[in-house]
Amino acid sequence: MIETTIIHLLRQAIFEIYGQDPSEDLLQLQKTRPEFQGDYTFVVFPFLKMSRKNPEQTANEIGNYLVDNSPEITDFNVIKGFLNLSVSNEYWMRFFTNLLPDNTFGFGKRQDIAPVVVEYSSPNTNKPLHLGHVRNNLLGWSVAEIVKANGIPVKKVNLVNDRGIHICKSMLAWQKWGDGSTPESTHQKGDKLVGEYYVRFDQEYKKEINTLIENGMDADMAKNSTPLLLEAQLMLKKWEDGDEAVRELWKKMNQWVYTGFDVTYQRMGIDFDKIYYESETYLSGKALVEEGLEIGVFYKKEDGSVWCDLTPDGLDEKLLLRADGTSVYMTQDIGTAQLRYDDYHPDKLVYVVGNEQNYHFDVLKLLLKKLGKPWAGAIEHLSYGMVELPQGKMKSREGTVVDADDLMDEMYQTAKSTTETLGKFDHFSEKEAHELYKMLSLGALKYFILKVDPKKTMMFNPAESIDFTGNTGPFIQYTHARIKSVLRKADEAGFNYLDQVVDLSQLDEKERSLLIVLHDFPQVIKLAGDQFSPALVANYAYDVAKEFNQFYHALVILKEENETRKIFRLQLSFITARTLRQSMRLLGIEVPERM
Repeated sequence: MIETTIIHLLRQAIFEIYGQDPSEDLLQLQKTRPEFQGDYTFVVFPFLKMSRKNPEQTANEIGNYLVDNSPEITDFNVIKGFLNLSVSNEYWMRFFTNLLPDNTFGFGKRQDIAPVVVEYSSPNTNKPLHLGHVRNNLLGWSVAEIVKANGIPVKKVNLVNDRGIHICKSMLAWQKWGDGSTPESTHQKGDKLVGEYYVRFDQEYKKEINTLIENGMDADMAKNSTPLLLEAQLMLKKWEDGDEAVRELWKKMNQWVYTGFDVTYQRMGIDFDKIYYESETYLSGKALVEEGLEIGVFYKKEDGSVWCDLTPDGLDEKLLLRADGTSVYMTQDIGTAQLRYDDYHPDKLVYVVGNEQNYHFDVLKLLLKKLGKPWAGAIEHLSYGMVELPQGKMKSREGTVVDADDLMDEMYQTAKSTTETLGKFDHFSEKEAHELYKMLSLGALKYFILKVDPKKTMMFNPAESIDFTGNTGPFIQYTHARIKSVLRKADEAGFNYLDQVVDLSQLDEKERSLLIVLHDFPQVIKLAGDQFSPALVANYAYDVAKEFNQFYHALVILKEENETRKIFRLQLSFITARTLRQSMRLLGIEVPERM
């Protein structure tokens, strides 16, 4: 790529002129700002001690060397301490000629190496998927696809948290107040039905707490002493002991939830290579805890609970098994990590989990290290920020979450009403319009979430996401459809543009700018894969769409009188549409052929 070539030439220039070999981190190259002439800008300030001259003199010396010694650099100008470099027309036309037939441009060749395992979703079977899960699923799926686009084998996995006290709360509430209700009898998705009983448990539990407090009990003691909570804890103990009735109820209600989850996953376009279940992995975790006791890295307290003292490592004491022998989250996470290593021997184990679990993963890696697992360092926590709403945080127990299915329904209706108001699709049949609304609504949702740096907390506003202007999914989708419309008109006119080789001696400024942003595609995919950041791909797609629209409004395409330039602009439009489609596919977003 030209940036690598320029960096090499700059390093060579500084060595030849000043007799010093600079480190690459000093060689800062960036795109030239639109108001200045040039393609790339080099910052000379770090080299003034070497040159012992002022910024303008230093920049001119380096610029003259590059023009004299490189066919790629044809001109330069100096603005204070910034050296603006112009890349030769020949380079850009050579790049363009090679790019046109290359459908895999930007994508790495498949490597025969250990895979990267990406875990995402990780739902609990006591409630439906919500907005927080939406961000998790979209991030995990997209990260996996971007890593794969770099030629690295990937395994997408899910860990279903299908056991534990929270599951027993839903089960107990259904036993007490469900009156035999089923998804069929209530005409509800199974995950929603079970979620309602999780909320019901919390409502009744709070009533019992208040009653105990009114009768004179301390508030903290009351929270741990309600009959409901004690029943739920007993149910968990029975489950771990293999009680047949409890296990049968658990299987029945979990199956309701799995069926509901599958509908939501399919609608979101989410898939997995393998699904692990906590009800199975916790056994492996308990075995590893026993192993830790044997080698002396864990210890047992008088009440029978098992702990690991991490205070010498700057953390705290960590519970691994309760006094009654039941396991905790950390127990199953240890077991799951071991099972995944045994299954795939991965290069990396990436966990897509919210940033409230940062401490949990610090502990997980440390415990595995103490257990003598050399692959503990392969664990990486993709710690993402929470999704917040204008009205505040969501709470599952209180039923104030934004349900994923309801959200997608709302997005569909917003897309439908927005586009109908604009009158954009009056010429579509009812079926065509329905498919387009689905594509736009999911594109708007996915793009709005994925364009934000994963590490940042984000505020979600559905209305802002569906807009045909600005940094939105529909704007990029509309740009793709606009390009396809131009290309269809060329096809209908019988204009053969793809099989012809063109060579322009001079590029228009807008043609050049669009070529430069298309040139960045491989670097964006590489960096997004390294940083596990779909936001880089999302915002790149916006830059491409924005650059094309400037090109489209500034220049004529089909009415261009010069045939060679017309062919070039059609070919450039074709490549742009392909790049938009490939970029958005990495985000799980479809782009329409027409709008």
